[in-house]
Amino acid sequence: MKNKSVILVLVAMLTLSLTGRSQVSFGHPERINNDWKFILEDVKGAEQSTFNDEKWRAVDLPHDWSVSRQMSPALASSTGFLPGGIGWYRKHLTLPVEKKERRFYLYFEGVYNHSEVFVNGHSLGMRPNGYISFMYDATPWLKFGEENVIAVRVDHTIDDDSRWYTGSGIDRDVWLIEAGEIHIDQWGVFYQTPEVSTKEATVAVQVAIANVSQQPATIKVQMTLKDKDGKKVASSSSSVKSIASGVTPSSFKMKVSHPELWSPASPYLYRLTTELYQGKKLIDSSSQALGIRTMTYDANKGFALNGVPMKMKGVCLHEDAGVLGNAVPREVWKRKLKTLKEIGCNAIRMSHNPHAPALYDLCDEMGFLTIDEGYDEWELPKKKWIEGWNQGTPGLNGTSSYFKEWYEADLKDLILRDRNHPSIVMWSIGNEIDYPNDPYSHPVMETGKINQPVQGAYVQERPHAERLGVIAKQLAAVVKKYDTTRPVTAALAGVIMSNETEYPGALDVVGYNYTENRYAEDHKKYPNRILYGSENGHSFDAWTAVRDNEYIIGQFLWTGIDYLGEARAYSSRGSSAGLLDIAGFRKPNSYMRASLWSDKPMCYLGTYSMERSFMRGSREGGSPLWNYEAGQKVRVVCNTNCAETKLLLNGKQVGEIQKLDKTKESISWEVPYEAGKLEVVGMNEGKEVCRYAIQTAGRPAAINVSVESEPGDEVQQIAVQIVDEQGVPVLLADDEVTCLVEGSARVLGMESGDMNTTDNLRDRSQRVYKGRLLAYVRNQSGERTIVRFTAPWLKAAEVVIGK
Repeated sequence: MKNKSVILVLVAMLTLSLTGRSQVSFGHPERINNDWKFILEDVKGAEQSTFNDEKWRAVDLPHDWSVSRQMSPALASSTGFLPGGIGWYRKHLTLPVEKKERRFYLYFEGVYNHSEVFVNGHSLGMRPNGYISFMYDATPWLKFGEENVIAVRVDHTIDDDSRWYTGSGIDRDVWLIEAGEIHIDQWGVFYQTPEVSTKEATVAVQVAIANVSQQPATIKVQMTLKDKDGKKVASSSSSVKSIASGVTPSSFKMKVSHPELWSPASPYLYRLTTELYQGKKLIDSSSQALGIRTMTYDANKGFALNGVPMKMKGVCLHEDAGVLGNAVPREVWKRKLKTLKEIGCNAIRMSHNPHAPALYDLCDEMGFLTIDEGYDEWELPKKKWIEGWNQGTPGLNGTSSYFKEWYEADLKDLILRDRNHPSIVMWSIGNEIDYPNDPYSHPVMETGKINQPVQGAYVQERPHAERLGVIAKQLAAVVKKYDTTRPVTAALAGVIMSNETEYPGALDVVGYNYTENRYAEDHKKYPNRILYGSENGHSFDAWTAVRDNEYIIGQFLWTGIDYLGEARAYSSRGSSAGLLDIAGFRKPNSYMRASLWSDKPMCYLGTYSMERSFMRGSREGGSPLWNYEAGQKVRVVCNTNCAETKLLLNGKQVGEIQKLDKTKESISWEVPYEAGKLEVVGMNEGKEVCRYAIQTAGRPAAINVSVESEPGDEVQQIAVQIVDEQGVPVLLADDEVTCLVEGSARVLGMESGDMNTTDNLRDRSQRVYKGRLLAYVRNQSGERTIVRFTAPWLKAAEVVIGK
């Protein structure tokens, strides 16, 4: 993939149901998240089935214990000043006697970190990486007709092991898989399309059949492909001789006439069923969704999807959801992704580790191009800030402690788990591994500079940067062993240093972090290099460097959503670099981004006092606030993609109609303040196509609530807004709101979006921030429940959830 043009074609799958079948591609999976016991201490003998855990706390999974504990300035700013520790989980379950001839497997989507799993006192294995999904065969140690105990020890004692918040515990789903002795192998179904056109697509399917018995067998494999309406569009079948005590590969091809192609605008998904028959008996099956699309990467023409040139308008995402930590329900991600989609975002970079499977499924369903990323450090540790970002003396704990032993297994499992997602368009083997002097160095740093804080010039005693190319080649080889349908990439921080090594040459597509100033120079110097912005600031210039250069594939903003960790000095709990705050509410800079990215007509108004010259009217664009002193000069900033805009104050036009200037990020007016309603009207060809208004707010008078979840969601997300007597949002309000729940539902937490608070956000009372907050209420039973919100001196509000 070193030539200028690379054409990649893929068909991939995801599960649309909650069965979890596509995650392991075989058997009958059952989610076993409920009714676990937990203790936050290292208890001797807790792996034994006879151990008494009656006094342990009852928890449901996913579970992140760190986020529920108290922040402390004695802990690391890098992980949000939150603690780790050692925890034990135990679950009791009984399997019927009639199942004793079946096989049972335990599948963990992720456990952070250094986990060890036991069944009835027997260790099934250990996994240090907290982001990797893994599975164990529990069959030899299970008892049938009697009680079994699954025990999991999680050791996150070294809790300053990351540059961002990681959480602690079994923070993703756990599955019990039942299967026969002959079944589809784990992650044993893989899809490709060697030929795709608008008239016909060839679907090539590889199926690996696992046989744990001592006898070979003849197995019929039946493949059936259906469209989204359930109509069969293709099928194939063949008999396969399955070897004893081993895995047998098999291959199939199907033709799809006039295929619907997957894209961000139209994420069409077929459904593929794989069935195994022994004689006439169905012995295993897997039902998965399937998307067809083509990709082209070109050093001069950039990126094209299904033959259509396209810019990746992307954001980087970490894994947490504030008060929920890293145990994030699917519906919480869906709400946030929906908002990002509204802004015009079409791509996600999974920073800087494999994420939970549900997030990839949503990217498939909702249409997000995705970069799947494996590592933030390789053989040597990076700096982890303890006292605040880029302050004090850093720590050096991290994933490098087990990289050499585990990198091949971890990367293999990442590829096998995720390679069937149509959304995934690149595999990233590293993020900022080449940050100068953190840890690698090179003589070029004596005179060279990068666009990030650098820890000094060349340091001869540091590891030499030549190691970057050596390791990158090893990792790229692992990726290509299991998938050749997507390019290998990495996000480079020290581009000038890496250019002196073989690192960029080991990659198919090269990502530049905050290095827009080298796009033109390196495009000329390395004409076969395919380039994109793998991590970028929010500035207008960073976008025009993509927009105005055909050869640049796209950009990925740091970041899409505010996140825990990488905090400043205590009491900061995280970074506020997002388009959305940590509660998932849009921030002012998201509207500037929408004016650049969205195809739908939009306009937005923000304001700030003329005395606040430092605001510059740039990425923040001003707050949607209209409360000033009478006659005070106010800068009114408008972000829009409309050809013309006009400003109205209390129904009267202010100033002249402004025309869109694509060389500028916004337009503005200088307006003497007058209480009332300020509106901007967006027009195309002289006709109104959008309107945005802000109003003068009075004192807080009432609470307004709205449910931002879909009917039937187990976790209901309820937005709380403080309003005045006229129902106008009060952005300056900071009232403390209490959430009261009737029935069996419970409050998971209340997230205000304030990144500078040490309050317990998991209790039932929380101050609003900028007049609002979001309450997470779990209604597991689905029963009709009244959720009531109160605050001193304000009119209360309530909402009914469930049936």
